Amino acid sequence: MTSDVSTPNAAHCELMEAIELPQTLMGGTRAMRKAGKKYLPQEPGEENQAYEHRLAKSTLYNSFKKTVHSMVGKPFGVPITLGTDIPAEIVPWLEDVDRQGRDLDTFARDVFRQCLVDGIGFILVDYPVVKATLNLAEERALGLRPFWVHVQAKQVIGWKAQNVNGRMVLTQVRIKECVDVPDGEFGTTSRDQIRVLEPGSVRVFVQNAKHEWVIDPELSGPTTLDFIPLIPCYTGRTGFMTATPPLEDLAWLCCDHWQSKSDQKHILHVARVPLLFARKLQNATNTPVVVGPNRLINSDQADADLKYVEHTGKAIEAGRQDLTDTEDMMRRVAGELLTSDVQKTATEAGQETREGESSLKAMVRTFEDALEQALLFTAAWIKLPSGGSLKVNREWREDTVDPQELAVMLQAVVQGKITLKAWVLYLVEKELLPPDTDVDAEVETLKLEAEQPLPFKTPIVPGDPGTTAA
Repeated sequence: MTSDVSTPNAAHCELMEAIELPQTLMGGTRAMRKAGKKYLPQEPGEENQAYEHRLAKSTLYNSFKKTVHSMVGKPFGVPITLGTDIPAEIVPWLEDVDRQGRDLDTFARDVFRQCLVDGIGFILVDYPVVKATLNLAEERALGLRPFWVHVQAKQVIGWKAQNVNGRMVLTQVRIKECVDVPDGEFGTTSRDQIRVLEPGSVRVFVQNAKHEWVIDPELSGPTTLDFIPLIPCYTGRTGFMTATPPLEDLAWLCCDHWQSKSDQKHILHVARVPLLFARKLQNATNTPVVVGPNRLINSDQADADLKYVEHTGKAIEAGRQDLTDTEDMMRRVAGELLTSDVQKTATEAGQETREGESSLKAMVRTFEDALEQALLFTAAWIKLPSGGSLKVNREWREDTVDPQELAVMLQAVVQGKITLKAWVLYLVEKELLPPDTDVDAEVETLKLEAEQPLPFKTPIVPGDPGTTAA
């Protein structure tokens, strides 16, 4: 089969199929509606107008997007710690690491978020195009310096690699980009281009008037690096330069909920609009029958009948239970990435050093390595031997609150088996209250608000609609 520079390789095509749903979910209800029948099939016999009406009323319970943002917030809730070994020349560049206003923390958070959706992302350590006659000192005087580019998985359409001393090394990468170019005095137009990176060179292909891909000589030429400065960042690695979305199972559960909720809203609409059933409703004059609150309906037929036919509601309850079960499953699937791979005793769980780590913490550890490699490539552009080190936060709590445990503790408060102070300390420990909570002040507030016994009728179990608070 004939191919050109724009032909994607098989691994890219496979990944694009896998990330289509996760990326659509990140667009929310609007994106899911735009996808139409792909994720909300039209039922057999359902008229087009009825389907469009049902689609327009469907709303997304976006557990996927919420989980992604929650997972990103754990490592990037605190700033990245820079090592003292980062070269002094590089440190100020990290305040605008991509030359588009994003500092290191913001840039890293954005890349990691996309990696959680796609399973893989890339950091390209680039350098402005310069005249061959300039030396390094002249480049510094002009403010030219390395900068980082967030390259998404969908942009890397092909690559070649080889094993060098037991290590896979990129020998060619093709990156498809959409850039804005001037169009007249005030306008701009978008243009696709493909960058082909190879050790020591870069070629930029654009389309001519015949839609043929040709090299743009002004953007192509040699580089000072003998390697390709592109770093893959994995969250769902399956091989070198390949991955699968780590939250794909959650994405499909979210899609299942989207479909089930659409059905549920439709059946509710049917149930809320009872049908008027009439039998042999005729009279001698054959005048039209008018139905209304101030009308008397009479018929000459002895066995005539007129009544409303209403839905029994059994299907509604079954649909509600299906939605509840799916939501529970989504919470469990999302929680698996936050739970350590090994079981720990209560004593071990309280220790700072853990024997195992959650899948999310493993992802963060790998991402930290990628950021350090980006520092190394930054240093390579300016002929420095090392880029230094950094640390991304991995010290958040992995423990989740067991609803039954919470119910037992609350019952103990109600029965006076533990003090209010012990209860507040428990809530702080479980991060249900902020860590800087003034425990004594909180206890006094509870006492002032409840001169009588504690204001609980029954223990409140999270997620249990049958429990109430007075």
